[in-house]
Amino acid sequence: MRRLIIIVTLLSLFFTFYLILAKKYPSPLSIQSMNKNGIEVDMPDNGLSKEDKHGKEAHEIISDMTLDEKIGQLIVGGIDTPELTEDTKKLLHTYKLGGFILFSRNLREPEQSLQLISDLKNENSHDQLPLFLSVDQEGGKVVRLPNLKPLKSNWEIGEFYQENIAFETGKVLGRQLKEFGLNMNFAPVIDINSNPDNPVIGARAFGSDKYLVSELGIEMMKGMHNENVIAVVKHFPGHGDTSIDSHEDLPKVDKNYEELNEIELFPFNEAINAGAEAIMTAHILLPNVDSQYPATLSETIITGILRENLGFEGVIITDDLTMGAILKTYEIGEAAVMAIEAGADIVLIAHQYENVIEVFNALKEAVKAGRLNEERVDESLFRILTLKGKYDIQDNVLKNINVEKLNKDIDNLYKN
Repeated sequence: MRRLIIIVTLLSLFFTFYLILAKKYPSPLSIQSMNKNGIEVDMPDNGLSKEDKHGKEAHEIISDMTLDEKIGQLIVGGIDTPELTEDTKKLLHTYKLGGFILFSRNLREPEQSLQLISDLKNENSHDQLPLFLSVDQEGGKVVRLPNLKPLKSNWEIGEFYQENIAFETGKVLGRQLKEFGLNMNFAPVIDINSNPDNPVIGARAFGSDKYLVSELGIEMMKGMHNENVIAVVKHFPGHGDTSIDSHEDLPKVDKNYEELNEIELFPFNEAINAGAEAIMTAHILLPNVDSQYPATLSETIITGILRENLGFEGVIITDDLTMGAILKTYEIGEAAVMAIEAGADIVLIAHQYENVIEVFNALKEAVKAGRLNEERVDESLFRILTLKGKYDIQDNVLKNINVEKLNKDIDNLYKN
């Protein structure tokens, strides 16, 4: 009897102690994660910060992914038509693409654009992770979304050095993308326009002063973030001092690292410190930094400078690998493998269905042959899925679009 009393007393003390701890450290809330089949599964919070939660979710998802699913997430592809086709469906279901970039060829009218974007989401929603849906909507002359009033170019904003206008312009750009159902913008340009003969940057830059470019670019980036749209700053390590258009051929910049660090790298370093989460690389050759490979394919530049020297931990996206700067020298599949080897997370393949397939097959073969370590692929997947989680990207379909309201936003922006 005495032994029984002692046992009951100990159990009571234990239970009381448990209740005290439970009150002090309550049971974690559950958060929703999605496995590869789109089924929601409960995961413990464990007191993690929001960023840590998304990372934990990413690890859980990666562990359940096939190799094809992993490779697909490393590709953002272009499509050639303004409507969903069988080829595009195949990119989703067979090649498991992680996202798309859309151009004026795809986005002709507001309602048609919304229909295409909705069709992509519907087609993807049942068996895959949600898509990055991206455009180049910079303002000025570089616009993709139809029937919208023009925004001032970055250069015009820079002439007045108005941080509030840069921020509000970023918010307007973010609302434009959200209204069309998009979630990623390849903007702002934070290149310093230091070469008057530059044929491709020009008015896309905020100016030729590194402080001005940094401050206005960061404000525009923050404006897009404010609207829950991913801003991809570009073009690392700086496309401003070139005299050749990388769409046509490979530009060369004869600066060493110290010179780059003084000028071109300054806005990127500032943007990283201000919370940049995605950066696009440039197709430029810097022979005094890496004499062999253009920046997009250079481990020295992507991993050595961007990751290690500048401490960037976010998503690195290549500029379009179908541009002349790359295709005049490399097969596109080989270029894609080299870019991932160098440290990029996503390869952008903006043109032609066949190019996307070639890149997918090359990346998959590189992993199977041991050239690309699958753990290296998982590193990129972790960054990609964490970013998708942070922005709560979903394949939710929008029913209508209010172009009139978007244009009123532009009128209000310049009213004063």
